[in-house]
Amino acid sequence: MSEVSMALANGRFDVRRRAKVMRARESFRAYRRLISPTLKDGWFRREVEEAVERWWNRYKAGERPVLLLTTPPQHGKSILIIDFISWIAGQDPSLRTIFGSYSDRLGVRANLRLQRIFDSERFREIFPETRIGGGGESVAGHQRNREIIEYIDKGGFFRNVTAGGSITGDSLDVGIIDDPVKGREEANSETMREKIWEWYTDDFSTRFSDRAGLLLIMTRWHIDDIAARILEHDTAATVLNFEAIAERDDHHRAKDEPLFPELKSLEFLIRKKRLMRLASWRSLYQGTPIIDEGNMFRPDSIKVIDVLPKDIRQVVRYWDKAGTEDGGAYTAGAKLLLTEDDRVIIVDLMRDQLSAGRREQLIKQTAELDGVAVHVWVEQEPGSGGKESAENTIKNLIGFVAKAENVTGSKVVRAEPFAAYVEAGNVSMLRGAWNKDFLDEMRLFPNGKYKDQVDAASGAFNKLTLGQKSTGMLDFLRSRKKAEESERPQERDGGAPV
Repeated sequence: MSEVSMALANGRFDVRRRAKVMRARESFRAYRRLISPTLKDGWFRREVEEAVERWWNRYKAGERPVLLLTTPPQHGKSILIIDFISWIAGQDPSLRTIFGSYSDRLGVRANLRLQRIFDSERFREIFPETRIGGGGESVAGHQRNREIIEYIDKGGFFRNVTAGGSITGDSLDVGIIDDPVKGREEANSETMREKIWEWYTDDFSTRFSDRAGLLLIMTRWHIDDIAARILEHDTAATVLNFEAIAERDDHHRAKDEPLFPELKSLEFLIRKKRLMRLASWRSLYQGTPIIDEGNMFRPDSIKVIDVLPKDIRQVVRYWDKAGTEDGGAYTAGAKLLLTEDDRVIIVDLMRDQLSAGRREQLIKQTAELDGVAVHVWVEQEPGSGGKESAENTIKNLIGFVAKAENVTGSKVVRAEPFAAYVEAGNVSMLRGAWNKDFLDEMRLFPNGKYKDQVDAASGAFNKLTLGQKSTGMLDFLRSRKKAEESERPQERDGGAPV
């Protein structure tokens, strides 16, 4: 080839190269194909790339966008979101971005991948204005380590934090949360779900600037996870869920086709599905979590009655209090009675989401309707605030037999005696409009979103039966077991029963 021909060929190559670079500055999809040319491609990847780019355009328009992107595990969402962070940093290095994930390891991995991207010749060619310093703790006053990357002379930064950990001192323009829970055990823990939610509301979201937007990228684990709670409180949030195996035809694939066959084949997904429980498959791979039935209560053993007996020994109303109006947990008050032959009847259940003031009104009004013969118990939450709240309720019930209980142990432990009595067939229930909701909660306990009614009923049951000196529930179960053992054939000398 002559020098002229080579020069013309090189010139055409440079023109094409410059065109790709210019396109990468405007298109996230084109950008990824320059910085990560070996990534597997497919419609799913393109769809997600276009979705986050739309989010970015909405952010630039000042719309404060919230996008919840839910995908199955190991479908490339984490790498995609790191590439996206580098792209928007290239477009606007004044952005303050905070990235939260369930472990420090994931945050550091995101940080290091970003550093490699920022250091690459391809990135510098596309976005020459976004620069970070060399290695070390800081460069010319700009930090670069495993927790923070500051963009030189632009004011922006990337910071990785652990979901549930402290965030102090920094405001953010872009908040990104990638898988805030570690796995099934954490997702099923009400304590952990509350911890992550409080971290989001009290730490993460309080860092938002006036123009900030949120990207939540996660695999769904539970019906009451952070994604569900954000949707409950932010009706303007956009949701984009991708099923591992299509449940219906759409414009991308037919029913029963895999999401990303270039990465995870249908055969692979079917093997996973066969290995998993239905609830796990639907939450993790289909993005539509359902609640596993609990294995504690057998509500089918409860007989529904229309008339109360006359041989009543004692009646108790027990309150499990909550103080959030129109959201959060419920205040529940369960009324149970104990008969002379040690049967327990669930008479009534009050349940509502109320403010503290309205809750106290409901408790007093219910006591007046129940009458002074019904003993009232109130669950006292730990700490001085719980003690003060319980004392205020007792003062509000002057004229009634009312006491507070400083509970110990988990809701599950406190419910065990009640569950045993239900399974033994010794619990009935007065017919009422509240029956279905209560039985549904009991059936799912302790895996369901709400536990307030079961907790209140368990508290009332324990007050009715565990306090009995001679014929309470424990003595009843002991005597029944002793009788069963006495009726069982005995073995002699290791031989067959006689």
